[in-house]
Amino acid sequence: MSRLILCSDDFAYSPAISAAIVALAHAGKINAVSCMAVMPGWAEDARMLADLPAHVEIGLHLTLTEEAPRTAMPRFAPDGRMPRVDPLAAAASRWTVPLDEVATEISAQFDAFFAALRRPPAFVDGHQHVHVLPGIRDLVLAETAARAPGAWVRDCTDGAAAMLARPFTGKAIGSAWHSRGLRAAAAALGLRTNDGFAGHYNFRGDYAALFPRFLRRPGPMHLVMCHPGAGERTGDGIAAARIVEAKALHRLPIADMAVAEGLAFPA
Repeated sequence: MSRLILCSDDFAYSPAISAAIVALAHAGKINAVSCMAVMPGWAEDARMLADLPAHVEIGLHLTLTEEAPRTAMPRFAPDGRMPRVDPLAAAASRWTVPLDEVATEISAQFDAFFAALRRPPAFVDGHQHVHVLPGIRDLVLAETAARAPGAWVRDCTDGAAAMLARPFTGKAIGSAWHSRGLRAAAAALGLRTNDGFAGHYNFRGDYAALFPRFLRRPGPMHLVMCHPGAGERTGDGIAAARIVEAKALHRLPIADMAVAEGLAFPA
């Protein structure tokens, strides 16, 4: 049977978001948590992860946009804050990103993850999918292979028929385009990737109504990203959507929905 990985991104973005994610994990509604070890509250929030159910995977959500870095990055973040994703993607496409600074920052976020949890991440991905960008992906894969060789890496691609069955097909196609070649590059280093990817939407509307379409035409290791949360944090453009997602995920019979699509969940 294929496996569903329902992964909540952005743990440690704020204490309220972290608490909402942990509540969903304890309720059996998600089975993976992706952590922003760059955040100043990471070490404190990480204590909430101590007694999660054993089947819940805990991964590293590498962050290279908009937050303060853990390391000095005079060229990448000259004002002390990392760039927004669109300028970063444009710079990566031109190969003008200071990759030496990015490599040091990636290593520091791995260090912070290990310092808090005393173990390597079960998987690695990127906030706003920055881990797939040219140049940056090579650094992420190399660091993962060296520091967490048993981890899997998020591949943001899906099958063509599956993408057509998803809401916001254009977003799915865009992610797949940027991720092309990632799976082969990961495999060359002995790293696994998910096979099947969904979760794109516009952070508006009826999330519960959209969710079933994320499960259609699943891959054998089908990853669905989500962004549940609570509370507000200055600059969080999807704060309202996080609350809607959290309520919907608590309410939906996710295990039954998964089985109906041939997916094992939560294990």
